[in-house]
Amino acid sequence: MTRIPRIALAFGAAGIFGLAASAPLRAQAVDELDPATRAALEEIRAATEKYQDPEAALADGYIREPMNLCAHAGDEDLPPQLGAMGVHFFRPDLLGITATGPRVNGNGIHTDFLTPSILVYHTAPDGSLKLGAVENLVWEAAWKEAGNEGPPEFHGFQFFHRIDNPVTTYADEAHLFEPHYELHMWLYEENPAGVFAQFNPRVSCDHHDGPKTMAEAMALMQASAPAAQP
Repeated sequence: MTRIPRIALAFGAAGIFGLAASAPLRAQAVDELDPATRAALEEIRAATEKYQDPEAALADGYIREPMNLCAHAGDEDLPPQLGAMGVHFFRPDLLGITATGPRVNGNGIHTDFLTPSILVYHTAPDGSLKLGAVENLVWEAAWKEAGNEGPPEFHGFQFFHRIDNPVTTYADEAHLFEPHYELHMWLYEENPAGVFAQFNPRVSCDHHDGPKTMAEAMALMQASAPAAQP
């Protein structure tokens, strides 16, 4: 398996596995937030608005998941009404990827949402990609090595803590992430679950033309892998 598909599979898995390890966060609508937080979100939206065009994201160094997996809650028996995330575009330099196996790891502790490390898109009925959320992912070990004790925060909202879930994945090939923190901001698709929720019930994978489950992604990857030489 090549480097990038491993990262892609891990992104899909990280969007689904380990959800139970994340601390619950009360749904927060933008208009419920304090003025300083709302102003910060407006600044982030202004800085990232150009990424509503996926070509602008690619031009700025974001990479679309090569496996093109659409992450959604129902893939792993989570309540389907939680909705979906979608397809991730990511900046390897901001994530500081250092290893892709046996688990994806990195040294990135980037928390600046004016330049997020991850963009999350979903497919509209006409087949176009729509930007739904921006996201930052911070590696736990690197964060603690930098002298931080608690998880990163944004205006008092803690990043979700993602640790390995005992659920095993397909054929031991889906290499998950090392422990990390992550926070989504649904700035471009209203989220009834809250602006910082992981899944959005208004988002689905219904119109996505790529794999919608880890099993499909694995099958496609295995089918495209070069045959082993005798």
